[in-house]
Amino acid sequence: MKYGIYYAYWEKSWGCDYRKYVKKVRELGFDILEISCAGLKEMLAEEIEELNKCRQEYGIRLTAGYGPKKSENIADEDLRIVETGFQFWRETFPVMKQLGINTVGGGLYGYWPVDYTKPINKEADITRSINNMRKLADMANEYEIELCMEVLNRHEGYMLNTAEECVRYVEAVGRPNVKVMLDTYHMCLEEDDMLQPILKAGKLLGRLHVGENNRRLPMDETIIDWKKIGTALRQIGYQGDVVMEPFVIRGGEVGRDIRIWRDMVNDTSELALDEAARKSLIYLKQTFEGN
Repeated sequence: MKYGIYYAYWEKSWGCDYRKYVKKVRELGFDILEISCAGLKEMLAEEIEELNKCRQEYGIRLTAGYGPKKSENIADEDLRIVETGFQFWRETFPVMKQLGINTVGGGLYGYWPVDYTKPINKEADITRSINNMRKLADMANEYEIELCMEVLNRHEGYMLNTAEECVRYVEAVGRPNVKVMLDTYHMCLEEDDMLQPILKAGKLLGRLHVGENNRRLPMDETIIDWKKIGTALRQIGYQGDVVMEPFVIRGGEVGRDIRIWRDMVNDTSELALDEAARKSLIYLKQTFEGN
């Protein structure tokens, strides 16, 4: 398995100069830096070139995450909105390819976060989403990109809340580059335990996001049984990416959208955050690899 972390652990904004974090995560021992698809299509050629040089110099692989806007929802009944969603990816996939990004995860099947003031028709939305995801998958396949459908908790999404629902969705889409994505934070809210969802996903599991029930970094002796999760991953022979997605700093766009209304750690200085990430990575590797 390869281990990564999402850049927004350190940031309050959706987007930044990722070069700083490429160097940082290498020094902390990670293999992967996960970045946001937001803004990729606006990157200048020189910016792409510099980020490429940086990731190659430090031997870091980039992965991507994205929560489509409401105006990019491929499950919408308005075909103009669906087309806007397709257009976003037409412009984004080529940039991802240039940056060596071969996988993107998130609520790609709909939009994020959901506007619950509007009527919900789950079955109709899923049907439209499956049909349009086949088209999106074929588009992504031209760039050798894998699409990972993230299972979200009920407060952020309604279409795929459990691993079982996601497996049904992925099987219905029927494209080899469409996979299941689980996140331990969301699993805490929706699943009966932390073992069965991983076993249910099995070979369809394309990516795993990890974080505590309160979105802190994975640590020993917490609510989540990380040893049990490691056992499940070894049981299915998982060799994919394990990406930490902690959110611990209040304020800014990130704090607002993730609903972080208090600092989740006592010390939010960059040095303290770095050291916590380094320790968490050591713990997680030992736990997941069974050492």
